[in-house]
Amino acid sequence: MRLPLLVTGIAGVAGFNAYHYFAEKYPGQVVGIRQKDNWRLQHPGIVACDAEDKPGLRRLFEKYRFQSVLNAAGNCALRACELDPALAWRTNVAGLDNLLDFVAGTDIRLLHLSIDLVFSGAKLGGYLESDDPDPVTVYGKTMAAAEERLARRKPDACTLRISLPMGISFNGHAGAIDWIQSRYRQEKPATLYYDEVRTPTYVACMNRMFEELFVKEEITGLYHAGGPIRLSLYQIAQIVNKVGGYDPRLVQGCYRIEAGPMPPRAGNVTMDSSRLAEALGRTPFDPWPLDPQYLPTDREWHLDDSIDLGGSADLLTTTLYQNPRLPDPVPPSAYPLERVS
Repeated sequence: MRLPLLVTGIAGVAGFNAYHYFAEKYPGQVVGIRQKDNWRLQHPGIVACDAEDKPGLRRLFEKYRFQSVLNAAGNCALRACELDPALAWRTNVAGLDNLLDFVAGTDIRLLHLSIDLVFSGAKLGGYLESDDPDPVTVYGKTMAAAEERLARRKPDACTLRISLPMGISFNGHAGAIDWIQSRYRQEKPATLYYDEVRTPTYVACMNRMFEELFVKEEITGLYHAGGPIRLSLYQIAQIVNKVGGYDPRLVQGCYRIEAGPMPPRAGNVTMDSSRLAEALGRTPFDPWPLDPQYLPTDREWHLDDSIDLGGSADLLTTTLYQNPRLPDPVPPSAYPLERVS
């Protein structure tokens, strides 16, 4: 791949883990940018630069002469986006526009991360790249708008619609595993939906896919990048609970319609990612979780005492945050991983 590399959106799970993966592999050749007010996010290669700071971006591009960019930036807080659509647009669309002012019309290799939530779930899953977006949230609408901007302004970029990246987040609660585990750590219930279904992926697999796509610059356009196993948010909560060794009574579930209208929730937005596998010549994603014994068999699975997984925070780290087949180090979080007492 061509270096130096810029990684945006490093406060999110995908960007945070990708930055550390590439920074470890290519010392001194990788720069990550964070919002100026996120001062706790520190590393030798991390620079404070807001997405809307166009002069700041210009200085970075002039200084480093980036040859590759991974754009993982975006505000995915569903409620915040619903309450402040202007903020969502500024972050998810205008921020990309600012980046494209320095990337469009150049040979810089750009990978842009979008999301499965550009779909509503009305199709009941199995979405293809040819399916028209029909988002139900402001977040999804802005991400779909960003895809359109990118296709028009830099058609040689590669857009990847991801689902849930399964890895640690910087702040300890931005990711799917983090948020659920943070509730259980505090002995608080976590209520997740039976009917919101996603295709989660290990970040270790994602990072290797990014690296391969930086090399294979002939792969352009839109691709789905979801994992091979379809899981509801409730099932993910069951897995985190059982593997982490937490109190099974803390797992709560409901249907989306029972949760109220704010924020609106998508349904089965699982994606068919066979087009990406065909382009790469391989299946890029292992199942999450890798070991099928950690897959719930029913809604009471986590309550079954006869299923003894030896659950602990250590087991959760080595099987859910990490891919046992590709056990990359877990990046440092502001909320350190701890053992279950």
